[in-house]
Amino acid sequence: MEAGGEEFAIGVVISAKTTLGEEFEGQIVAFDRPSNLLVIQEGVGRAERGERRNVRVLKANYIREFSVVSKGDDPLDPAGCTLDLDAIYAREEAALRQAEIEAERIGVGVTPEAQSIFDALSKTLPVQWDKTDIVVMKEVRVRSPYLPENVSGGTAAANERVKKVIDFERKRLQARGPGQFS
Repeated sequence: MEAGGEEFAIGVVISAKTTLGEEFEGQIVAFDRPSNLLVIQEGVGRAERGERRNVRVLKANYIREFSVVSKGDDPLDPAGCTLDLDAIYAREEAALRQAEIEAERIGVGVTPEAQSIFDALSKTLPVQWDKTDIVVMKEVRVRSPYLPENVSGGTAAANERVKKVIDFERKRLQARGPGQFS
């Protein structure tokens, strides 16, 4: 655990300067002698205030110089670790909601061409799948084979807007290359 004759002890807070001239301060969380890897947690004082901290993993030989600022407690002591379970559950719920929203955007039993048209419509209009039909603005319906003439329902202006997007997307898909969506 030495670097230049000095010790990299777990829990010690150091001020370091790298070989690239970068300066930082942090607490040593771990040191692996065989790989010469050092794990340093920056912003130790932020932990008490509930703020996020950075963790650096770097080769010890990239530290040009360092000095011991203080000797802290063991950073891996379970008694000193706190988890905000409410925040963790909230992040989990948000991730699940986002996954459900993204899953609803994927058509089941539709061609890649249909999915591309759906994606193009969704960039500017609210859309959803109703089995294999695309429903735009809850009133305009686009049926397979997803051509402008397969647009029905809604106002004339809404129909025209949907038809333009479909026409533009079909031209874009054809320009990409023939046979890609046959």
